[in-house]
Amino acid sequence: MKAAVSLALLTLAALPGCASTPAPSGSAAVTGTVVWRERIMLPPTTKTIVRLQDVSLADAPAKVLAEDVIDGTRAPPAAFKLAYDPAQILPGHRYSVSARVEVDGQLRFINDTHIAVINDGPTKDVEVLVKGVGR
Repeated sequence: MKAAVSLALLTLAALPGCASTPAPSGSAAVTGTVVWRERIMLPPTTKTIVRLQDVSLADAPAKVLAEDVIDGTRAPPAAFKLAYDPAQILPGHRYSVSARVEVDGQLRFINDTHIAVINDGPTKDVEVLVKGVGR
């Protein structure tokens, strides 16, 4: 009897190691560049922040799916890559890329238009035009 109980306990202890874990669903990416028209050289403390967002809900904040922070962007273009999990992409949802350029933590440039990607747009060679903000 002791042997049967010991064998059952040993079997139960080994089961978690046998549990199957879901395979990663892979990854995909939205790639492109952030550009601005002003012909100026920014300081080395400049930071470009690019986000992939689910903007499907009108009365709710956008859900950030991926972010790329590029330090030291002194002149355009600033290349970005937003890696995301394709399992998070839902049919019928709207996805957008947004970008902002900060100098010493102060906003200097930002995009002011919706840039559709994935379901309604491209995933490669996306160009994000940012515009200067008043200082």
